[in-house]
Amino acid sequence: MLEGADGTVLAPSGLSACVSAILAVAGTGDHILIPDSVYGPTRHFCDTAGRRFGIETTYYDPAIGEGIEALFRSNTRVVFTESPGSNTLELQDIPAISRIARRHDAIVIADNTWATPVFFKPLAAGADISVMAATKYVVGHSDALIGTIAAGPRAWSRVKEYHYQYGLHVSPDDVTLAARGLRTMATRLAQHQKSALTIAQWLETREEVARVLHPGLPSHPQHALWRRDFSGSSGLFSFVTRPMEEGALHAMLDGLSFFALGYSWGGYESLALTADPRKIRSATEWTDDGHLVRLTIGLESPQDLIADLDKGFARANAYRAAR
Repeated sequence: MLEGADGTVLAPSGLSACVSAILAVAGTGDHILIPDSVYGPTRHFCDTAGRRFGIETTYYDPAIGEGIEALFRSNTRVVFTESPGSNTLELQDIPAISRIARRHDAIVIADNTWATPVFFKPLAAGADISVMAATKYVVGHSDALIGTIAAGPRAWSRVKEYHYQYGLHVSPDDVTLAARGLRTMATRLAQHQKSALTIAQWLETREEVARVLHPGLPSHPQHALWRRDFSGSSGLFSFVTRPMEEGALHAMLDGLSFFALGYSWGGYESLALTADPRKIRSATEWTDDGHLVRLTIGLESPQDLIADLDKGFARANAYRAAR
C-alpha cells in the first residue's frame, strides 16, 4: 500500500533488490542506462557481472532530464534512476525520464532508499519498479538485511516470475524485524528529517565547509525539483570541505564520539564516511577540490551531534595550525 504497486516481493538485501530488478527486465544483448551518481555496488554489478551477462551499460548525467532521449538505442530496455544520488545527492527528474522511457518501451527502475515511500512515490511519478534497501529506514534498527521490489503493471509479471525462478527468499525473522520497523518508520523519519536539516543549516555557517549537499536546503541546485516531487527529506546528506590535508580530515573524523565511521544507515546511530566521486565517475566530472563527507543523522540529540562536529572541526584546525 505504501508504494501503490501491483505487487511487491522481498529480496535478501538492497543490492539484491537493485540487481534483481534489472535482471528481471533486461538480458543478453540489451542496453541499460544508469546514472553516474548511482550506489557504488549497483555500478560494480553493471561493470562486472552485468557485462558478463551481455548487458551493456551507458552511464548518464543524473541531471539530464528529458535530454536522456539522445542516449536511447533500439535495444535500450532499462533506465535506472536514483534520486537523490548516493553520496553526491543529485536529484533526477523522474517524471520526465519516465515519459521518454515509455516512448521507447523501456522500463524505469527507481532506487527509493533515501526518501522511502513516505516522502516520494516513484510509481506515481511514472517509474515502473521501485526498489529499496529496507535494511535502512524500514528496518530502522540496524539489525536485519532486506530489500523490496515493488512493480507496476508494465513490470510486475516479470518481477514476480524472476523472484520465483531465483528463489529470492527472506527469513521469517528478518521479515518480522522489518514489520516491526514499519510501525514506527514515519515517526522516525520525521525526526531524522528535522535533525538533519538543523545540522545541515549549521554546517552552512562553517568556514571549513565549501558547500552542503542536501536537497531540502534552498542552496541545493535542484531544490525546486525536490519541492515539486518530494514531501520531505531523510537523514542522509553530504558536505564538501574547503581544501585541507588528509591528516586534518582524519583528525576531524577519527575523534568523533557520537558519529561512528561506517556504511549503511537508517538506524538510531549517526554515521560519517568519506567518498571520492572522482574515482568512479565516467559521464560527469566532479570538480570540487575539498573532501566529500557523507553524514547519516540518527536519532540522537542534534545539539550533541553539532557539538561533536564542532570539536571535529577544532581538531582539524589545530592540525593545520601545527603544520
